Amino acid sequence: MQLDSQNLNDLMYFAQVVEHGGFSAAERVLGVSKSRLSRRVAELEASLGVRLLQRSTRKLVLTEAGERFFRHCQLMLSEAQAAMNAVQELRSAPRGTVRVSVPVTISQTILSGILSEFLLRFPEVRISIRVTNRVIDLYEDSIDVALRVRSDPPENANIVVRPLWRTQQMLVGAPSLLSQNAPPVSPADLARFDTLDTPSADSRHAFHLIAPDGRRHIHEHEPRLVTADLSTLREAVLAGVGIAALPEMMYGAALRTGQLSPVMPGWTLPAPQLSAAFVSRQGMVPAVRAFVDFLVEKLDEAKHTMLECPTSEQVRAAQLANMAALVAVDGPAR
Repeated sequence: MQLDSQNLNDLMYFAQVVEHGGFSAAERVLGVSKSRLSRRVAELEASLGVRLLQRSTRKLVLTEAGERFFRHCQLMLSEAQAAMNAVQELRSAPRGTVRVSVPVTISQTILSGILSEFLLRFPEVRISIRVTNRVIDLYEDSIDVALRVRSDPPENANIVVRPLWRTQQMLVGAPSLLSQNAPPVSPADLARFDTLDTPSADSRHAFHLIAPDGRRHIHEHEPRLVTADLSTLREAVLAGVGIAALPEMMYGAALRTGQLSPVMPGWTLPAPQLSAAFVSRQGMVPAVRAFVDFLVEKLDEAKHTMLECPTSEQVRAAQLANMAALVAVDGPAR
C-alpha cells in the first residue's frame, strides 16, 4: 500500500472515530458526515485487506489488527501536531537559526561590531555566517540572508533586495606616491601610476569613472596587487604601492589626517549599495525578519558614528593641501 494524501486523511478519520467512540461523535468533532466517515474507514480496511473495527448497533470494537494500527495512527497524528507547533513557534517569536552570507570586508568592518548586540537582544536566535566574496545562490546554498555590495540592480526578479546603506567610492593614493609625478587629472594620466584592485569575475580590471560633466570612462589597468581584503588593499595604498578605488569607510580617517589624497578631483565612481537579499517577504520567519530589521536599524546609526566618513569640505581641503604640497616640492606642473 502506497501512502498518499487521501490515505493520510483516512488514517486520521479512523483514529478520530476510535478516540471518540463512534462515527456520530467523530462527525460532531470533525464536521464530516457519518456516512462519509463510514465509507472512508471501509475503503481503508479494503485497501489494507483486514478488518479494523467490529461494528454493532451499540458500539465499535477494535480488532487485533485495528489496535496495532490505531497505536501507529496516534503516533502519526501526534508527530504531525508537533510539526505544526514547531512551525507556529517559529512564526510567533524570533527563534531558530538564521543562515547569513557576507563579504569579507563587510564582516570585518561592519557585521563584527554589531552582531553581539543582536544575539544578546534575541537570545533564542542562532546565527550561522558564511564569510565569502563569492556571489551566493540563496536557493542552492540554503542561505536566508545574503549581504551584497553592488552598484547595479539584482538580476533575479525572484530575489527581494532591501537597501541598507549606500557608500561612496574614491580613487585615492598616498602623497608619497603622487608626489613622484604630476598628479593625475584625467584617466590617461593614470597610466603613469601602479594600481591596486579587488578581484573581478572575468579577471579584467577597470575603474569605471564618471567625469565632472557626467560622461563615463572605463580605464582598464593591470594592478600590481589584487585582493578581496580591502584592509590589505588600504594598507598597500597607504604605503605608496599604488592607486586604488576604496569605499568611504576605508579612506575617511586617512584622508582627514593627510595619509591619503584624492586622485583626479571632480571625477567620481559609481556608488555601491549594501543590501540584504532574501527569497521572499511572505512567509519570512520572525528570526530572519528580526535580523534584517536589526541591520537596517544599526546601519542607519553607523552612517553617523562608525564609518568615519569625511565631509565634502574635508575632501576639498585635502585636495588643496595635497596640490599645494606638490607645487612647493616640484614647482608648477607643465
